[in-house]
Amino acid sequence: MSGLAALLADPTTTIAVVGANDDPAKYGSRIYRDLKAKGYTVFPVNPNRDTVDGDPAYDTIEDLPEEPTIVNYVVPPPRTRRVLQKAKELGLTNAWVQPGAESPEVVEYLDREGFDHVVDACIMVQSRPYNHA
Repeated sequence: MSGLAALLADPTTTIAVVGANDDPAKYGSRIYRDLKAKGYTVFPVNPNRDTVDGDPAYDTIEDLPEEPTIVNYVVPPPRTRRVLQKAKELGLTNAWVQPGAESPEVVEYLDREGFDHVVDACIMVQSRPYNHA
């Protein structure tokens, strides 16, 4: 596990969840609510939502009110890859790519572009020991 897992112990860590939504059957919803319940400052990123769990949603990572410590990807691999490119341009190189959001192309891009990253491990599981609420 990379240094990102260690960041989860810090209560000041902020997390953007790309693909956050309000459908309890989807991981974008489960992850967003889980991290929020643990006390993290979490920003939902979804261009198809005005709010997530009553919080303002942001169309893109460029629209966030502050720079997140970690960007968590819960979207299909082609979208993950596109958002990673924008994240790189913005200097947001702490990437947590959830299972199902990864592909060989995504991993190759992360490695080539120097991201600190976790791939194919669930942030909910890794953050389980921490409750900052």
